[in-house]
Amino acid sequence: MNPYPVKVEQQMQKLYQSLSEKDRRRYGAIEALKLGWGGISYISLLFGCDYYTIRFGIDELDDESAMNMRDICPSGGGHIHTASV
Repeated sequence: MNPYPVKVEQQMQKLYQSLSEKDRRRYGAIEALKLGWGGISYISLLFGCDYYTIRFGIDELDDESAMNMRDICPSGGGHIHTASV
């Protein structure tokens, strides 16, 4: 696995920080899959997230129903899962 250049890593980190939690794990999952062997470890270190968060993101990418769900935070907290339109 070849790591990304420093400038690209910095851009990726900025993008990652701008995303929701759900989108972070899915973005991390896509980047890890692009890298192949060792990609999950590299991306988890780059983004400062847990290895298993990326594994969960990879599982979500393969789950049609998970990819069609949106998290909506109602006032007062908590999450409601609804199908996207």
